[in-house]
Amino acid sequence: MTTGVLASVDPTTFANALNGTWILVVTFLIFFMHAGFAMLEAGQVRSKNVANQLTKNLLTWSVGVTVFFLIGTAFTSVMSGSGGPVSVAGTLFSGGELASEAGSVGPYVNWLYGAVFAMTAATIVSGAVAGRAKLRAYVTYTFLLAAVIYPMVIAFTWSASGDGLVAQLTGTAFHDFAGGMIVHGMGGIAGLTAAAVLGPRMDRYADDGSTNVIPGHSLTFAVLGTLILAFGWYGFNVGTASVVSGGVFNTMTVNLVAMGTTIAMAAGGIGAALVVWLKTGKVDTLYVANGLLAGLVGITAIPDTTAWWGALVVGGLAGAQLPIVFEFVSDTLKIDDVCAVFPVHGSAGVLGTLLFPFVAAPGQLSSSIGAHFIAQLVGVVIIGGWTLTATAVVWYALKVSGAARVTAEHEQEGLDISEHGVETYPEFGGDRVATDGGPSVIDTTDDS
Repeated sequence: MTTGVLASVDPTTFANALNGTWILVVTFLIFFMHAGFAMLEAGQVRSKNVANQLTKNLLTWSVGVTVFFLIGTAFTSVMSGSGGPVSVAGTLFSGGELASEAGSVGPYVNWLYGAVFAMTAATIVSGAVAGRAKLRAYVTYTFLLAAVIYPMVIAFTWSASGDGLVAQLTGTAFHDFAGGMIVHGMGGIAGLTAAAVLGPRMDRYADDGSTNVIPGHSLTFAVLGTLILAFGWYGFNVGTASVVSGGVFNTMTVNLVAMGTTIAMAAGGIGAALVVWLKTGKVDTLYVANGLLAGLVGITAIPDTTAWWGALVVGGLAGAQLPIVFEFVSDTLKIDDVCAVFPVHGSAGVLGTLLFPFVAAPGQLSSSIGAHFIAQLVGVVIIGGWTLTATAVVWYALKVSGAARVTAEHEQEGLDISEHGVETYPEFGGDRVATDGGPSVIDTTDDS
């Protein structure tokens, strides 16, 4: 009976239903990455700032997705040249082959699929400015990123008519399968810029210029967040590849993406562990966790074309550069990137994007290695330049107006109290706290 029913279904209808269901599954996986970001960032900040970081993650989604719905989609539609009445149905905001098949599921699902990519870019910034940015400043930037900054990036890449701006300039299309540069590289550069304008946390640098380590309060949270993000990343990459097109399942692409994503992830953790071990004689847990994420970022632009050995190279290099770039940013540039968002998302995203033609499997390039490299480089420069400029303008304006940074007193007592009026761990506070009807707790130590 079931076989007969399936045999009577129009193949196109069945393919559309299958693709539509998969798009929703992928969307939910990517949305769950926000839990990973929340845990990863909460683990890397002081205990006195955990509630603030969690609130930023919640508001990134709440404010950002609303603004992307009301403004960002329309802005992209106009800037990409699609013309006509502007609505949320104007453009599908995503990369990879899944985008071309998603129209059958309707405008709102298309929009939601693109929105989870957009909000991933937005939430990356919160980790860079942790511990000293005013909540309203961060929300203001999130508003503008979701309304203009990110929509402009996808307007001349994924959502552009034809092959996009880079192809018009170089004659070769810019390749970014699932957002290695468009989402992660862009978010990492935005975070670094915001952190540079905002300035370092108090006591991050000593009077002699040396760097003081300000450890996060929970490695457990940080590692848990890392693994949740890695799980969601299969939606980012493999999810984008899995599609039925023209009655044919994308077997080759799915194979490359599933393998490349996994191998690059593993190689990223190994690369970071090796470099930090060679530098210090110890294997730092947080570097390994962030190295794993850097490997994922590095492969995200190119998993559909990368050979198995290329996945090892990209992931390994992305992980290996992490401790080196983080030290350069922290110790040389004196930029306090709290959650290492630039080496994890920024430089790793740039690296993977530029390596595209050098690690491609046989038959995956449509032009010469040189032509593809130039196209990738031009795309990186345009996306990076736009993101840096727009982000700097916004944060400088906030800084000049006095709206960017909390006061020294509020920074010292913690943003949980000053911005939200709560304590994440009230039992360990300095005041007498009643605990669930039990005896009060008095602790005069400073656990912040």
